[in-house]
Amino acid sequence: MLVLVINCGSSSVKYNLIETEGESEVCSGIVERIGAVTSIVKHQPAEGDYLKDTKVISNHSEALLEIMNYLLSPESSLISSPSDIKAVGHRVVHGGEMFKDSVLIDNVVKDAIEQAFDLAPLHNPPNLKGIQAAEERLPDVPHVAVFDTAFHHSLPAYAYLYGIPNRLYRRHKIRRYGFHGTSHYFVSRQYYKLTDKHKKDTKVITCHLGNGASIAAIRGGDSVDTSMGFTPLSGMVMGTRSGDLDPSILFYIVEKEELPLNSLHAMLNRHSGLLGLSGYASDMRDLIAEANNGDRRCQQAIDVFCYNIKKYVGSYIATLNGCDAILFTAGIGENSALIRKKSMENLDILGIEIDDERNENVKPGRIEKISSDSSRTDIYVVPTNEELVIAIDAAKIASASDQSPWV
Repeated sequence: MLVLVINCGSSSVKYNLIETEGESEVCSGIVERIGAVTSIVKHQPAEGDYLKDTKVISNHSEALLEIMNYLLSPESSLISSPSDIKAVGHRVVHGGEMFKDSVLIDNVVKDAIEQAFDLAPLHNPPNLKGIQAAEERLPDVPHVAVFDTAFHHSLPAYAYLYGIPNRLYRRHKIRRYGFHGTSHYFVSRQYYKLTDKHKKDTKVITCHLGNGASIAAIRGGDSVDTSMGFTPLSGMVMGTRSGDLDPSILFYIVEKEELPLNSLHAMLNRHSGLLGLSGYASDMRDLIAEANNGDRRCQQAIDVFCYNIKKYVGSYIATLNGCDAILFTAGIGENSALIRKKSMENLDILGIEIDDERNENVKPGRIEKISSDSSRTDIYVVPTNEELVIAIDAAKIASASDQSPWV
């Protein structure tokens, strides 16, 4: 089944056209800087030339029109009519407590996504814009919402409840939700397939390390704890997000800096994390380059990031009462040997030992084992593919089938 996967940001629409039967990508691309003076359009067919262009694109609806025009164009020859696309899968960051699985989108679902705006203000509003724009351009195709939070609905109450008055949970559903669920789900399943281990008998820690970062403890195929919480702001130090803080710090900052709440929110989400610590950049590649040139603050930012990983891995080994494998994925996890090495250093007491040569020679796009032969815990680099998970879920729901390869 041919499925169009849509991932909308506030000023971008990323897409992937995927053939689910062969689990192959037909085309991918992005429309960036929507609403700016000049927008950037990129298309990369699996077979064909990369295309980059600049156009004036005012909104998400025009971005979807641009994508459809390319897919239908004689030059691309990717689809002959919109009806060739049998489903559209939408990444939606926050599903709250209402959505424990992917769902066919209707007005009730859209209302619920809107009700979760306060929970993910940077993500859910553009996610809903993307749904509305795609429905306008593909009105006769089933649209499916796939939620980042869904995989973590297996968390037990003792892991998701906060130490605040219980009435706040009952009234407002304030609890740990967790995010990057499709990624944690995918890489754990890749590990089971690779090792031929039954998921019920495994204990796995997955480390999704990118500009947004989270770590999950997975027992028997189910998420039992994860670092992100009520919103994607908490947990690890990330590219521009602060991660966990003593709540009293917020009151102290408001008092000392006389910051309005919206400015405090922006500081924690957009100007903190690696960017705030280094005062230089949020991109790990830039930080490593400057640290190698002797920049102390960039080195400190790297050290904090790696210490965060180590701390969560250690606590999740305790949560799981052991660990069969640690899996690194996403932009930093898949591509930075330095971060993998530093975050796994001095854990030999837990049976964790990286092989330096294997770690340094990981091939892009490949599943690679990087633990030493003497390590009691396996360590792997596993490329993530969230778009494939979204496409398969969308195909399953659109065809009203109870069968799924992701079980």
